[in-house]
This record gives sequence, C-alpha cells and structure tokens, in this order.
Amino acid sequence: MKRGSITIFLALILSLLLSLVCTSIESVRMAAARTQILNSMDIGLYSLFGQYDRILLKDYDLFFLNGSGNKGKINLSSLYDELENYMKPLLEQNSQKLAVKQGGFSGYRLATDQDGEVFFRQAVTYMKKTLGAQGIQSLINRFQEQGERVREAEETGNQAEGNQSIESYDAEMEAAAQNSEAAHQESENTSGENGGQTGEPEISDGNQPSQVVNPIPILKRIRNMSLLDLIVPAEKGISENTVEKSSLCSGRRCEKGMGMLEEVKKDDSYISQLLFQQYLENRLGSYTAPADCNLKYQKEYLLCGKNSDRENLKSTAGRLLMVREGVNAAYLMTDPVKRAQVQSMALAIASAFLVPPASVIIEAALLLCWSFGESLLDLRELFHGGKVPFVKHAGNWQLALENLADLMENLDSGRRNDESGLSYEEYLQLMIVSESKKNKVSRGMDMIEMCIRSSTGQKGFRLDHCIEAIEASVDVKANRKKIFTVKKQYSYL
Repeated sequence: MKRGSITIFLALILSLLLSLVCTSIESVRMAAARTQILNSMDIGLYSLFGQYDRILLKDYDLFFLNGSGNKGKINLSSLYDELENYMKPLLEQNSQKLAVKQGGFSGYRLATDQDGEVFFRQAVTYMKKTLGAQGIQSLINRFQEQGERVREAEETGNQAEGNQSIESYDAEMEAAAQNSEAAHQESENTSGENGGQTGEPEISDGNQPSQVVNPIPILKRIRNMSLLDLIVPAEKGISENTVEKSSLCSGRRCEKGMGMLEEVKKDDSYISQLLFQQYLENRLGSYTAPADCNLKYQKEYLLCGKNSDRENLKSTAGRLLMVREGVNAAYLMTDPVKRAQVQSMALAIASAFLVPPASVIIEAALLLCWSFGESLLDLRELFHGGKVPFVKHAGNWQLALENLADLMENLDSGRRNDESGLSYEEYLQLMIVSESKKNKVSRGMDMIEMCIRSSTGQKGFRLDHCIEAIEASVDVKANRKKIFTVKKQYSYL
C-alpha cells in the first residue's frame, strides 16, 4: 500500500483555491440575491402603479395612482405596504432566505406639483400621440393668427371704451343746457327791462329738437342694462350653479411631492399650450354644450375663473363684446361712407343743440354707440347659435345708423347669421388662447377634479393626492446576515 503525501506549498495552494471557489460561490449567491431583489422591486412597482385610477384614464386619458382612494387623505404607508406585499412572493422563491427588513418611499411626485406641470405634461403627451404631426400643424394654423387678432381686437375694444367718449358727450351736452338756460334767463331779464317786448331767441333749452333723432341717450340707457338679458335667449335661461373655490385645487393649499431628484422639465412652448387647450376643449362643457357637473359652463370658467356659471358667462360675454366692439370700431374708422354718415349726424346734433364745436366729441360718441349696437346684434346672434364673421365689410354690416335709435326693437330682426363666420364656441376658444398657461392649467385641474367628484360620488377626490412617480427604498436581508439596500423609481411619464 502506497502512502500519499502533499507538500506544505501545495497545501497552501489548495487552501487558496478552495477559498477562491467558496468566495466565488458566495459572490454568485449574492449576485443572484441582488438580482432577485431588484426583480421583486420592479414587479412590486409595476403592480402598484397598475392600480391607476380607472376614471382618470377612461374619461381624461391620464395615468395617475390615487394615493387616497375614497378616504380623502393621502396614505403613503398603505401604498408602501402594498408594494411590500407584491415583493414578498418573489423574495421567497429559491433558497436565498430573503426578507424585507425595512423600507419606505424616499420620494414621490403628485399631479399638481410644479404648478400643475406634471398634469400639463401628461395631457400634452397624450395629445401629441393622438394628433400626430399633421394634426398639430393644423391646430397651429387654426389658432395662431386668429388668436392674436382676437387679443388685439379686445385691446382695441377696451381702448375705445376707455376713451370716455360718452362721458365727454355728457359734459358737452350739460354745458350746452346750462348755457341755453343762462341765455334764456338773460333774454327774460332783457325783455322785462324793455317793457315786455321779446323776440324769440334761437337757442336750445337742452331738450332734443324734434327734427333731430339723437340715438346717443338711447344707447346710453341700453349700455346700462344687463348684457346677459340683452343677448341670451329667454327660453334657454342661464345656469345658476355655483362652486366653493376653496374646495378646488386653485383655491386651497395643495399637497406637495418630495424627494424626486429629477423634476418634470417645464414646457412653456406655444404648441404645447395649444395642445393642452385642445385637450381641455374636448372634455369640458360650455354654454352651448353644458356639462353635467357643479359648474356647467366650464370653458367659460377656464377664461374667467369665477365661482358661478352666471358670473363666468357674464364675464365671457363682456370680453366677447370688447372683441366685437374693437373689430367693428376699426371697420367704421376705415369706411369712408359710414364715417361721412357719422360726421353728418354729429354735425346735425351739434347744430340742433347750438354747440357746433362739440361735433367732434359727438362724432366720437356716435362711433362708439354704433359699434356697440352692431356688437350687441353680433353677440345676440352668437348666443342664439348663429355665426358672425370676424371682420365686417359693407356687405355684412347689419345696423344702419338711422336705425340705431330703434336698436331694442330690432334685436332679432336686425341680426343675421353668416355661415362663413365663427360660432360662439370658436370665439371662446380664440379668447382662451390668450389666457396664461398658469390659469388654464390650474382651472383645468379644478374642472376635472370637480367632475370626478360629481360623476363618481368620490367627494374627497383630490388631484394633489394623485401620484405620478415614486422612488422606493427597501432594505432586504439575505441569508440572515447581509443587507442589501435597493432604491428604484417608477414614473408614468
């Protein structure tokens, strides 16, 4: 029988090799454990975010994880427990003896973060995928030029109203009446001194002479009337619904996300804002197509931000009146025939009141009243479902100057529908274009939040409880000795 032997050197070499093999085996086991933990974290986050709010997706094409459910209060600990429960089945596979020691959310992002930029980006992303390049270009062509023209027209209308033509007219007429009264009194005094011999003074007593029809006092009274009463069809009526602003995103202090290293990049481009407006356009109601929610005139709310349908409609009508006044006044200034008519009537009124120098002031007041009267017919046509051309010309101008005094009798017979023109909805969209991104985003979130509460019965639903991204950190013990810390993010964007 032969005896085996081994040298000390070989023994040392074998011990090193054995150590290397054991270390390699352990390294492989740890790598497998790390991979298993990462997989469990991925599956856990996918499963958690797979519980997105179905109503938000179905009605608004938005992906958000409702962090409060029907409870009205965000509950991150409950969401983390769900994440851990999704992870456990994968951690228990194989023989790694993996167990979660502790963990939590190190960061999360909400729909309302960054002044609603998260919500805005989801809506814009959806519209880009839906419309495509051709649809986006068509949208730009539709709004870019006309939106700017509407903004300029509204500014022109406000400037025309700010010139105080009516106030200047009132001052001149009052001065004329006082001068007439003074002259009349002086004539009586002179008559008394001359033994009662009087002549007929050819001066005005401040009253309108019968041969001159002055429409300005009539238009002044009309301008003081309720605009909605003048333009809204009586049979349709006006919604009186209201909402508590303090219960909406824009009126309360919203929850804030935390801890996310990467913020959503701010997008203030004109194209993105048009896409966002079109997104809201497809989902919100208006006067012509009321929504079945607390506020029915939601697009008007986008424009004006009032807490009642009536106030939103009133403000919208007022701004639309300024747009039409701006356009109509600009046309009157460029039409030589109509300018001549105005100058002729102004001179006749000034002469009748014996104040020829005031003809310029009377002319300015007449121009304002005429453009207002035409604009009133425009708005009445729009609110009755008709269309009105943006720019007027002699062929589609409705109100003759001689009929201005009879405006109230011709509110319906004097207006005309023009199929080549723009509808109320189209004017509304063009006015909303000039509204700031901040207002459109915050008010859009208000309306979506309000509608979900109304349609689903979730009275506590809040967009600032809707989670768009989460960063989770978990400590997992492997083989009862080594602890792995895993940190991962998941985002719908």
